[in-house]
Amino acid sequence: MRIGFIGDIVGKPGREMLKKYLMKIREEYNIDFVIANYENASHGFGLTPKNANEIVSFGLDCMTGGNHSWDKKEIESLFDTHEILRPHNYPDGVSGTGCKIYEINGEKLGVINLMGHFSMPFTDNAFRKAQDTVKELKEDDVKNIFVDFHAEATSEKRAMMMLLQGSVSGIIGTHTHISSDDFQIAHGTAYLSDIGLTGCRDNVIGMDKKSPLKQFLTGMKNHFDIPKSCKKILQIAVMDFEDGKCSNAFKLKYFDDNRVIKTEAWLED
Repeated sequence: MRIGFIGDIVGKPGREMLKKYLMKIREEYNIDFVIANYENASHGFGLTPKNANEIVSFGLDCMTGGNHSWDKKEIESLFDTHEILRPHNYPDGVSGTGCKIYEINGEKLGVINLMGHFSMPFTDNAFRKAQDTVKELKEDDVKNIFVDFHAEATSEKRAMMMLLQGSVSGIIGTHTHISSDDFQIAHGTAYLSDIGLTGCRDNVIGMDKKSPLKQFLTGMKNHFDIPKSCKKILQIAVMDFEDGKCSNAFKLKYFDDNRVIKTEAWLED
C-alpha cells in the first residue's frame, strides 16, 4: 500500500493548497490512503465541521490532531461522523480515540496519533501508550502501522523512533510547522522528525509575522492571525508499506508558483 501524510494544515492558505494539489498528487503518485493533521485547519486553531467537510472533499481519508484538537468545541461531534483522531495518550474518559484500523487493498493499516510531553498539555505517558497500542494492533494481525507523533521536542520524536523502529512502518512528527531534513528508513521504519506545515511559508509558522514579532520584542502575548495573503506550500510524505515494513519513501514540496521539490528518504540499514 502507498500512504501519503500531510502535516499541520494551517488555516485557509493550507486548505487552498489541498484543494489545488491533493487530488493531482494522489493520481500522479498512485497514493492509496492520505492522512493529514487537522489541528490548525480552522484559522490556525482547531477544526470546525464546515472545514472538516471541506478538506475531506479534497481527498483526505483520515485526520490526526494534537494539542489544538479541542480549540473548537464542535470537534466532539466530529469524532462520531468523520475519520478523525485525537492524541491517543489523553486519559481514559476523553472523547474520541487516537487509534483506528483501516483496510486498504485487502491489507490492514493501523493509524496512531500520539502527543509528546515537553511544552504540551498533561497526558498519559506517550511512550508506554505507544508500546501498548502497537502490541495490541499486532495481536489483531495489523502489520502496517503509521504514527503521527505530535511533539515539540525533537529528542522525544527521535526517542520514539528508537523505541518503535522495526515494529511500525512509519513515524512522522508534527507540531513545529518547520520541516526537518532527516527523512530516513531504518529497520523497515520510515522516520521524519517533522514534516512541516501546509499553508503560508513566508511568515512565522504559518501565522502573520506581526504578533509573534511583537511577542518576541516585548514579551507580551498576542493573538496570532492567518495572513490575508501569502506565499504557500504543501508538504507531503509518501511511503510504501508492505508486510509491516516501509520499502520506499520520499517527500514532495508543492509551491503555489507550481514548483515541486522531491526528496528521497535515505536507507540506514
